Amino acid sequence: MREEMAQREAAELRRGHLKPRSPHGWGLLVALWLLAFYQPVVTEGHLRRKNLEFIFIRFSAWEFAGCDKLWAGLVTTLCHHVRRHFGALPLSVFHVLGSRPRFASGFSQREWVLKKGACLRLWGLLLVLAAGLAILLVALLVPGIKEHHALKVVGSAVASLSGSSLVLGALSILKNFVVSEKKKIERLTNSDRFAGQLGFMSKIRGEVEVLVDYLAFMEVFERRRLRVVLEITSLDLCYPEKVAGVFNAMATLLSDANAPFIFLLAVDPSVIVPCLEQTGCMKGLADNGYLYLNRAVTLPFSIPEMGARSRLRSVQAAIRTREDLLYSVIAGNVAKTRGSGTGAVPAAPGWREADSAAAAWIQEAFRCLHDGSDVLCRYLPENGANVRRIVNTIPITVRLLLHRGATGIGTGPGPGPGPGAVLSPRAAAAWVVLADRWPCRLSWALQCLEDAGQSAVPRPLWSVFREHAGELGALRQPLGKVLSLDGDPELFRAFLERDFPFGAGEARQLLGVTVNLDHSIRQQMGLLRALARLGKAEPPVS
Repeated sequence: MREEMAQREAAELRRGHLKPRSPHGWGLLVALWLLAFYQPVVTEGHLRRKNLEFIFIRFSAWEFAGCDKLWAGLVTTLCHHVRRHFGALPLSVFHVLGSRPRFASGFSQREWVLKKGACLRLWGLLLVLAAGLAILLVALLVPGIKEHHALKVVGSAVASLSGSSLVLGALSILKNFVVSEKKKIERLTNSDRFAGQLGFMSKIRGEVEVLVDYLAFMEVFERRRLRVVLEITSLDLCYPEKVAGVFNAMATLLSDANAPFIFLLAVDPSVIVPCLEQTGCMKGLADNGYLYLNRAVTLPFSIPEMGARSRLRSVQAAIRTREDLLYSVIAGNVAKTRGSGTGAVPAAPGWREADSAAAAWIQEAFRCLHDGSDVLCRYLPENGANVRRIVNTIPITVRLLLHRGATGIGTGPGPGPGPGAVLSPRAAAAWVVLADRWPCRLSWALQCLEDAGQSAVPRPLWSVFREHAGELGALRQPLGKVLSLDGDPELFRAFLERDFPFGAGEARQLLGVTVNLDHSIRQQMGLLRALARLGKAEPPVS
């Protein structure tokens, strides 16, 4: 959108159109002058303008999830960012003196029309004020007239009335400058009579209408179109009634056909639809959340499956944060080393070697994760949150593996997993990916392995799962929600059967250092298996 904005701006300048201006610097004085004495006119030339400016506003619904009215947070965020973008003074003057643009009659190209009524009122007040001051000065200074108290009273009254009108106007501007629209809405929502204020929504609507009129004024002043882009995120982390409130606020802001608002709604429909169906906004739509979304969203865009290059970029962005952590660890180690020579407590023997080995293992695991030629990158999730979770888990898993070095785990990069193979950084990274992508199926295989006990015959983990897959299928109903966490079953089979054939011994070693797998899932599976076996072992009733 920024590139489109820059291209349109350059194209308009090449056509010889006037250069856009902003309400800052000298432009602020021009804007204040036009706000006070002129009314903007939407001409044919203005409608033909192709250049535009996007005002980007990011609204994280999670930040306002604790509010009684989440939609009020959306409106206050909108008002605050618009006020900060253009400045507080022009918006304050517009509240008192500004006027909404009107459409030109015919093909006139005049974009500004003098507000004759406002000018006449101002000149009238100034003339009355000057006349009142003149009468008062004459009554006070001219000899022979000082004794006439009537002139003093008349002059004081005329000067006070005309001057008070001007002072009230200035105070109104000062009040709007100090008390922003955000504070006004927050004051209304914090009122004890909030629930009983029948005119509350009309007040909010009035503030939004003033904001829309101000944006229309600034379009003519800046000589380009303006669009406010609100990016709504983290909505799927809020309660159902909060979600419905945000949709209602969007409908309120978009009720005007000429509203300059664009909403980018970044949500997961599988989470939002059940939230909407739990609220009362579905009445009349057969309780169908997807039908409600289809009517509310005018341009649906479902993100397609992430390609290999995009996945690697996502991994690289997540790894970069871990590399910064490694650099801070190395810097801390250097500081500790220097401090040991100045009377500090010496470190435990071998801590430098262990930490350097852990850093080498972590770097090697990240390299395998980011290597486009490695088959491991095929199994990376598309969700950025899952990628960050994997990247954050790998260093912990690697350090725990090295800490339990007595189990026969090597200290350097080795081959991939397999029967009898020494675990390597690549194997540790693959195990973390396996636990993140298929927590239910991996937990089932580990539970079956645990129930089988220490077997003398080494068996691949995939054969253990395949042997008991039918039993897992019989427990689909009690384990339905847990099964929904897993990814593609065919990829799970290819992962364990062909690309990373973990053995039973390796699975037992890695289970002790697995931190990204919910062990309560395995406990629930063990209980269900025990109950199923108990039911089969009961003797027939005579």
